[in-house]
Amino acid sequence: MLDRLAIIATVTALPSLAMAQTDAPFTLPDLPYAADALAPAISAETMELHHGKHHKAYVDNLNKAVAADANAQGKTIEGLVANAGTYAPAIRNNAGGHWNHTFFWESMAPEGERDEMSEPLSQAVTAVYGSPEEFRKAFEKAGADRFGSGWVWLIVNDQDQLEITSTPNQDNPLMDVAEKKGTPILGNDVWEHAYYLTYQNRRPEYLSAWWDVVDWGKVSKRYAAALAD
Repeated sequence: MLDRLAIIATVTALPSLAMAQTDAPFTLPDLPYAADALAPAISAETMELHHGKHHKAYVDNLNKAVAADANAQGKTIEGLVANAGTYAPAIRNNAGGHWNHTFFWESMAPEGERDEMSEPLSQAVTAVYGSPEEFRKAFEKAGADRFGSGWVWLIVNDQDQLEITSTPNQDNPLMDVAEKKGTPILGNDVWEHAYYLTYQNRRPEYLSAWWDVVDWGKVSKRYAAALAD
């Protein structure tokens, strides 16, 4: 599992997930685009709140929780996530929140910077779901059906097959506590803070609009890396 985590970190170019040599080992990454770059699917106001307040809170609270647990000190975010079940809920929740959100930002890109889905990934999606359109419907349904707060994921499972799953709160499929384990290649945040300012209680509308900003080139690279593991 740690090997897969390392591959994901490398392919998605997330240097912010490495531990910084400061008193606070984890830091909030910069957004890879302007706050208004994903509008209208995701408004600038939502992005500023989501990144600057919510993600920052996960980072700050993770640093506090790690400082209070000698067993967690010196661990990478990948190590904390992979062994989330062995730590206190404050570490599990905030490590997940930090990893999940960094992955989420990197899954999207502005107009003109997004790439199409690769042929191997397109073929894999069609083999499992019948077509990209049917895949999107299944993904949206899984996100809409997630009760309360959580995430919906497309993973590569242990059989190297694509699978849609969802997790509660800030859990993810890389965690030892995950019901469905695998390597995430795409994830969408279905906490209300991700969409409420624009969509209010209309989560399905948000899930449908989100496809407009997904960078399938990045997702395709993650898929290739997961198969190579």
